[in-house]
Amino acid sequence: MLQQTQVVTVIPFFQRFISRFPDITSLASAEEDEVLRLWEGLGYYRRARNLHSAAQQIVRNHNAQFPEDFSVARSLPGIGRYTAGAILSIACNHKLPILEANTVRVFSRLLAFRGVPSEKDGQQLLWSFAESVLPRKHVGDLNQALMELGSEICVPRVPNCATCPVHMLCAAHRQGAQALIPTKKQRPAIENVTEAAIVIQRGGRVLLRRHSDQERWAGLWDFPRFATSPGQTAVSHQELIDNALQLTGMKIEASQHLTTMQHSVTRFRITLQCHLARYVSGRKQGDHLCWRAPDELEQLPLNVTGRKIGRLLVNLNK
Repeated sequence: MLQQTQVVTVIPFFQRFISRFPDITSLASAEEDEVLRLWEGLGYYRRARNLHSAAQQIVRNHNAQFPEDFSVARSLPGIGRYTAGAILSIACNHKLPILEANTVRVFSRLLAFRGVPSEKDGQQLLWSFAESVLPRKHVGDLNQALMELGSEICVPRVPNCATCPVHMLCAAHRQGAQALIPTKKQRPAIENVTEAAIVIQRGGRVLLRRHSDQERWAGLWDFPRFATSPGQTAVSHQELIDNALQLTGMKIEASQHLTTMQHSVTRFRITLQCHLARYVSGRKQGDHLCWRAPDELEQLPLNVTGRKIGRLLVNLNK
């Protein structure tokens, strides 16, 4: 949960999650929808799906015990070099290095490394350095201390060098280059995207579609949506009809504009135009489609805009 997410944000999600899934077995036996529903709001939902899949593999192949072999741990879904090292050094005191956002910053400043840490040369240098500083004992303690050093003292802006226990060893501090290190990788430009969502209504229920593994919100339920031309301010009824047929196999009669929302996902700034439509004909084909009453949507994992649309529909029906 802490990957790319701040601690203060994670805490309530972690508490709810661990209360429902106190061990690997309970997580492994859960339905994916329930796992995603408890994760909803944290974003990067592939993390939740990987966590669920890893738990299932651990129960099935390792007698519900996290594998202590580094290569086996890395073979689990969502477990990379850093995560495997963090788990096995902290939980099992294995002599393994870690490299994450905080330690990248600490090591880059200690070495006065002016390259881009995420590029090949930077990764090789920093991983090698992380390994070189490992003690013979209490490896987990050192790894946790290094992460705390980065999060509490060697912060991105205005690091508190006066209280840093290793400032005398820091090349960036000696050079007065703390503010310049680590070098930031250029962020991709924000891309404006326009999409349309179709709320297909039938006898008090609405149609939901689950995103496939290749789509942005893999595994989450949503109202059928499609991309429109950039900057397009209105969607024609024929566009709604054609895309509904393509996405769901259902024929519809477009009704009216419901609302327009704006939200951001990674480097995309999305304008979402939501439209009401009436079901005409067609049969539900496959498990990726389902009909639900608006007040039943709280049971399903939805993306942020899908949740907002669902709650708007509940309020409209009151």
